[in-house]
Amino acid sequence: MMIGIIGGSGLYNLDGMEDLREVTLTTPFGNPSGPYTTGRLHGRPVAFLARHGAGHRLTPSEIPYKANIWGLKKLGATHLIAISAVGSLKESIEPGHIVFPDQFIDRTRLRDSTFFGRGVVAHVQFGDPVCPHLFKQLVSAGKQVGAVCHPGGTYLCMEGPAFSTRAESNLYRSWGASVIGMTNLQEAKLAREAELCFGTIALSTDYDCWHESNEQVTIEAVLEVMRKNVETAKRILAVAIAGLGEDRPCPCPSAVKNAIVTPPDRIPRETLRDLEPILGKYIPSV
Repeated sequence: MMIGIIGGSGLYNLDGMEDLREVTLTTPFGNPSGPYTTGRLHGRPVAFLARHGAGHRLTPSEIPYKANIWGLKKLGATHLIAISAVGSLKESIEPGHIVFPDQFIDRTRLRDSTFFGRGVVAHVQFGDPVCPHLFKQLVSAGKQVGAVCHPGGTYLCMEGPAFSTRAESNLYRSWGASVIGMTNLQEAKLAREAELCFGTIALSTDYDCWHESNEQVTIEAVLEVMRKNVETAKRILAVAIAGLGEDRPCPCPSAVKNAIVTPPDRIPRETLRDLEPILGKYIPSV
């Protein structure tokens, strides 16, 4: 078991990791956001990646999502915990609160969100995009560290990098969305295709722009709240990782098993080689 961790705004490294090693990978989908930091955290193997790259250089639309997830799978990851800043779309989710979404809405337009194509078609189940077992572990960890937690809710993923218009923000509220962010939808989809158990720790930093009593969102305000939340997120990670067992009592490890519709002999060998970490246990690449 290896736990992949992708950190977003404000979380660029993990304290307490031991046996640190920096791993640079080249993938069939280009270079990841940066090198992976592997090691052990509270006795468990982990691989950490800063999704926006060193110095926060990549916009949400520029993040190489496929390379990032492929790299984690290649390193042996079985789980992926994504940590990111979000705006709140509900009065009850105050800045500084922690949300564990269990649903997503995709409002992106410019991103490739699947490993499949190039001669192979597969349709994975995505009705429940978050691993139920990992979700329970994260919620339990949040409560144990004393965070103000919101278990469940819908994460609306927008394109960015600009924040929402007020009309958009109110539209998303009318849909029942809980929080709004710019990154986790692609990570959730690709994690499912890579058969990783996926969960999100969403850090509420602001009320987006729908909240008439507040000033419009500024990056300075977002980062100030984020700085206060990062330590809480690290404590949640520590407890959650320590409590995860070796078993994976969920559908995630076999998500692709019955999803491939292309006959194996019709799939190009190059595509099979590129997807070997994902398809190798079902279809040999040679």
